Amino acid sequence: MTINCKGQLIDLSIPKVMGVMNVTPNSFFDGGKYKNEEEIISRANIILSEGADFIDLGGYSSKPDAEFVSEQEEIDRVVPAIEFILKHFPDALLSIDTFRGEVAKASIESGAAIINDIAAGELDDKMFDVITKYNVPYIMMHMRGNPQTMQTMTHYDDIMKEMLLYFSEKVQKARSLGINDLILDPGFGFAKTTDQNFEVMQKMELFNVLELPVLAGISRKSMIYKTLGVTPLEALNGTTFLNTIALTKGAKILRVHDVKEAVECVTLFNKLKV
Repeated sequence: MTINCKGQLIDLSIPKVMGVMNVTPNSFFDGGKYKNEEEIISRANIILSEGADFIDLGGYSSKPDAEFVSEQEEIDRVVPAIEFILKHFPDALLSIDTFRGEVAKASIESGAAIINDIAAGELDDKMFDVITKYNVPYIMMHMRGNPQTMQTMTHYDDIMKEMLLYFSEKVQKARSLGINDLILDPGFGFAKTTDQNFEVMQKMELFNVLELPVLAGISRKSMIYKTLGVTPLEALNGTTFLNTIALTKGAKILRVHDVKEAVECVTLFNKLKV
């Protein structure tokens, strides 16, 4: 199971780690930390030196009720960050967290390797055209609505059945357009209650029927800190535990704020498989 990132084949038979960097003022955990070149380079250096395979860069907070950001403002946040990182770390593989086709286009043209779309094309019908044109790996997440409305759209008759149908339709569309490198993200915390998040985690191996790599993004999310009665700052131990569960369920990429701990998690998990 491989993906092609700028001509480099990445083997996902051994799970990979994606380190998060949000160049936003309002992300739930690291908002406002990375505002200039020095801060961005410092964070990128930490992510890469701790062993991450990818950096996931976002310019629009997708937390519940996040305020609207214009397309141009998102580009103005993300593209300079891409350029800063690649100037200092030319071999870095950058994933761009965006649901907008124009942002994806500008990012790829600036050197990004992957597009990570929380809406799987639902919020911008130009997104699939951009992915088709540039032929980059595409992460498709499950979500209903948008960041402003998603928490009101949590009714499911059978959440796993409905998510599998959602992904099946998205994969079929992508394949019809010639998009080859697809990654699925269950979207923990997006249009799901805490109990639904845990149900999806419990049954996550069902996504393997689609024969595509699955990304788990549960780092410091509310399903952890609300269940434990702690803050996001205190949710690292819970994150590591659920990352381990996700690996046992077949996750091939862990998207995390804490790279060192996730890399150690993958290392120990792989040792058990020897």
